[in-house]
Amino acid sequence: MTQTLFEKSQDEQHAYSLPKDWEELASYILDPKLSRKNTLPLPEISEIDLTRHFTQLSKRNIGIDTNFYPLGSCTMKLNPRVNELCAKLPGFTKLHPLAPDSTVQGALEVVFDLIHLLCKVTGMSAGTLLPNAGSQGEFTGIQMIAAYHRHRGDHLRTELLIPDSAHGTNPATAAMAGFSAVTIRSKENGDIDLDALKQAASSKTMGLMLTNPNTLGLFSPQILEIAAIIHGCGGLLYYDGANLNPLLNIVRPGEMGFDVMHINLHKTFSTPHGGGGPGSGPVLCNQKLEPFLPVPQVIKSDENYHVVWEKENSIGSMASFHGNFGIYLRAYLYILLHGDFGLRRIAENAVLNANYLKKKLSRLFKVPYSQHCMHEFVVQADTFLDKGIKALDIAKRLLDFGFHAPTIYFPLIVKECMLIEPTESESKETLDRFVKAMEEIVKEIELTPELVKTAPHTLSVSRLDEVRAAKKALD
Repeated sequence: MTQTLFEKSQDEQHAYSLPKDWEELASYILDPKLSRKNTLPLPEISEIDLTRHFTQLSKRNIGIDTNFYPLGSCTMKLNPRVNELCAKLPGFTKLHPLAPDSTVQGALEVVFDLIHLLCKVTGMSAGTLLPNAGSQGEFTGIQMIAAYHRHRGDHLRTELLIPDSAHGTNPATAAMAGFSAVTIRSKENGDIDLDALKQAASSKTMGLMLTNPNTLGLFSPQILEIAAIIHGCGGLLYYDGANLNPLLNIVRPGEMGFDVMHINLHKTFSTPHGGGGPGSGPVLCNQKLEPFLPVPQVIKSDENYHVVWEKENSIGSMASFHGNFGIYLRAYLYILLHGDFGLRRIAENAVLNANYLKKKLSRLFKVPYSQHCMHEFVVQADTFLDKGIKALDIAKRLLDFGFHAPTIYFPLIVKECMLIEPTESESKETLDRFVKAMEEIVKEIELTPELVKTAPHTLSVSRLDEVRAAKKALD
């Protein structure tokens, strides 16, 4: 185990240098009443030892820059460094959100143009970049749907229909917005059950929250029928854009019949992802819902850009100022660099990689849905339960082979599920190494299952108590 800074502490060692008369200077700056009576018991360590300590810790992190990260439904892919460089340009980083419009025309142009580009990709007519995460984007979209129904005087719609394969944020969003989540079952082929949907759709239906392709990685060929059912009862369709990556410039949610959607910029358009942020969840909508978009909004008039802070039917503000501007910049450049053809290639390669990996792994694991997948797919590890091995054990063992584990136990409708998404960034060589690692693990399950059950063995931290680690992370 690595020593902590307290264990490395040595008396009279310092990683800083202060003037000899710093205590006298501090007395002029700080009110004596606020001074500490006792010295804090902080570690004392030299600058070089401090630098090495944190550098060594950083090398133990597993992330997209160091390892293959096939995290299902999260699209952990390459972040082009040119995007990072441009987002750090002083002309952007030193802006103030309350600066006069005339002094920040370039930034406002980015906001205006990015919304236009996202509308083009999604088949929508208007949008906002304000939400700071996909989950907040969902909440924004549902509030817009609610505002639409209230504006029409339709106050009896209190139910949101949500498939049993949905992302967990969907029912959470429904509850946060004050509406009831009605679960719609899936058929054996993984698609939504149309008969169940017809039975649930009623005058109480606000709308349907749907991901297409869904969380099983399957595209619904009956999407137009689904849209007709929801629109037929007066409801609206909300598109969860977390799985947009395989559709880029191939098919657009607006063409499927969706009325409003969010996009996870930090997934589809390759901005830094993970560690709690930063995120961005723009919301796009059709003309029907455009009046209810949140404020502020950027408009263009006479070749100039202006910020509108109030609008009659808007649902109001959803984030501070203009949202997470640094993430816009990265996504904006990503789209411009690839162009229409490049975005389509991204989608095609993501689908190709997923189907290649699915075919290879089908020799090792049970595959519950045999049809071609889109960007991700599920396999089951329940065939190894008689050996005492679960999906969790396989995920932990993958760390010893230098791979981050895929999503496990989600979607909940698949027993001992592993949800795998390779993205378009990975080479065939990387995918083959992943398959080989899985082959080795399956052999170990047969010959030495205890090795898998107690993994990982090569990391600084071995098997943790999952519940305690989540509740008491600092212990």
